[in-house]
Amino acid sequence: MTDKRINKQNNFYYMTSALVVLLLSASLVRSVADGILESFLEGIITLTFLVCIVSLKVDTNWKRFMSGLIFVWLLTAIVKRFVTIPHIDLFMLALMFAFFWGTFNSIARQILFTGSVNGNKVVGSIALFLLLGLMWSLVYLLILALSPGAFSGIEHSAWGQNFSQMAYFSFVTLTTLGYGDISPNTPFAQVAVYMEAIAGVFYMAIVVASLVSAGLAQKDTQ
Repeated sequence: MTDKRINKQNNFYYMTSALVVLLLSASLVRSVADGILESFLEGIITLTFLVCIVSLKVDTNWKRFMSGLIFVWLLTAIVKRFVTIPHIDLFMLALMFAFFWGTFNSIARQILFTGSVNGNKVVGSIALFLLLGLMWSLVYLLILALSPGAFSGIEHSAWGQNFSQMAYFSFVTLTTLGYGDISPNTPFAQVAVYMEAIAGVFYMAIVVASLVSAGLAQKDTQ
């Protein structure tokens, strides 16, 4: 029987699947009532966090820090249900960004310019790309929350309502497609958008260089 437990040979398959499920869920639940939408999306995000923690078997300090972020995020989501606190959504978005950034750094250290090339490492590079797009979507949500008129083509509302649209805009920007249905209006938003486009171009160059370098090193050793 095939071993389906998470290990170093398949961990990025699980993580990438969790990120894809998060993106699909965010798009599918937009037609659901606001309260249910928020709870469902927060549940999917929590599940994604847990899969990331389990998949990345790294040092204990990293796990404790990331687990602490999850705990604070969940606590904030619960408190939000009962108490109205100004800017609590901004705090939740910042916690999500911190978690995804920490996960991105951990994956990058494991797959870029190190070890041999295999299917799990290639899938890990896809997880990095998805995390990059998700982090930028959170940046745009923060900008939209602080400056409601920063983007045209999207209405200012709770971050859960706009998460899917901002993820769409982020990945369109990251791949430099630039459809134009959503566009930045303010100078700061414009800077954030072209910085993501630059990051997308450099990411592709870095990943290709890493895989080629690892492949050549693997070939030499054989």
